[in-house]
Amino acid sequence: MSLYAVVDPATGKTVREYPTATDEEMQAALSAAEKAHREWSRRSTVLERAGLLTRVAELHTERRDELAKIIQREMGKPLDQSLGEVDFSAAIYQYYADNAEKFLADEPIDLVEGSGSALIRRRSIGVLIGIMPWNYPYYQVARFAGPNLALGNTIVLKHAPQCPESAAALHQIFSDAGYPEGAYVNVYATNEQIADAIADPRVQGVSLTGSERAGAAVAEIAGRNLKKVVLELGGSDPFIVLSSDDLDATVKAAVEGRFENTGQACNAAKRFIIAEDLYDDFVGRFTSEVLATADGLAPLSSVAAADRLAEQVQQAIAEGATIVSEGERQGAFFPPAVLTNVSPDSRTYREELFGPVATVYKAGSEAEAVELANDTPFGLGSYVFTTDPDQASRVADSLDAGMVFVNAVGAEGVELPFGGVKRSGFGRELGKYGIDEFVNKKLIRVS
Repeated sequence: MSLYAVVDPATGKTVREYPTATDEEMQAALSAAEKAHREWSRRSTVLERAGLLTRVAELHTERRDELAKIIQREMGKPLDQSLGEVDFSAAIYQYYADNAEKFLADEPIDLVEGSGSALIRRRSIGVLIGIMPWNYPYYQVARFAGPNLALGNTIVLKHAPQCPESAAALHQIFSDAGYPEGAYVNVYATNEQIADAIADPRVQGVSLTGSERAGAAVAEIAGRNLKKVVLELGGSDPFIVLSSDDLDATVKAAVEGRFENTGQACNAAKRFIIAEDLYDDFVGRFTSEVLATADGLAPLSSVAAADRLAEQVQQAIAEGATIVSEGERQGAFFPPAVLTNVSPDSRTYREELFGPVATVYKAGSEAEAVELANDTPFGLGSYVFTTDPDQASRVADSLDAGMVFVNAVGAEGVELPFGGVKRSGFGRELGKYGIDEFVNKKLIRVS
């Protein structure tokens, strides 16, 4: 089998294989991207680039059914969630089309001394490499491509090996929207080819969404070659329940926060930290709701993903954890489960569980809940449920995370910055901050 292939996770059957890029094709992609930046980006206006993004958004909407079915084939995402991802991606492109002129407007600086004027003018920096994951094949690209194409950077995009069909569909969308050759280039590249591309003088930056290991490898190459990096890596987000005036609604939010995309989301709620007086009641209701999802659960993205999750769960059980589960694993289908009594000394305690498994912990106080929440190498998102607004503010301030959502799940938006701290990476995507990462903030001082 070639490196790039569509393998239906529900059946394990290979649908179609795609040839890996040759070294000559990689060089041609970089040359085309560099030429597009030189000849198109520098001569186009913000309004012209915004118009192209509007067309990209429209094409997502026009082709939403086709696009959704593609990622359902590639990584097993339920069709309703696949459609939702296409719609959210379209909204991201439209957001940057609508706001690019405002975000990229000259920023005057008040001079402390001297006469004349000074301003910051935001300009593109050149060719960017994008390395994308399989779990959100359109949304992850939109977060990266939308702001950077509005700015005028050009993009060479390497998608996950199991997402070649959606990668090709996106390339076609940018072409049909009217972008010149090289503005957005899809490449079926190997890791070695991408490493060489990051080091190439034509490339000015790289954005990766993926694993810690991949992030560390990319950051090492980029740092050695003095390239700007944005990394969005793993997460083990806490879901803290300190009080509730409707525990059933809180439990429902907990299940939704854990099981979107079959639990395969970096910012999914993964560790449930419950106040001692609510713990038994919460665990009983939560476990019942989790087990009830078994019949309608989609497969994980691959058998390999299910193998990895099974190894982590068995490791936790071997080290003292208790599991409640429903059904048996079949290939990429993984039964939903709740783990309790996971020891802080267990290897699994420090890891991200990427699938339909939740771990639950008891906290004797607000301070203990915060300590448990922060006791992780990750720092992407977090969720706080409480009826006390002052407590919500205190806890939000105390969490080592890039994002805190209070009394809500699924509250992400095109205007809200997305990113983390610690081993969850650095940099921000979405909102006005997403367009400010790969940018030359050029000072112009006139005396």
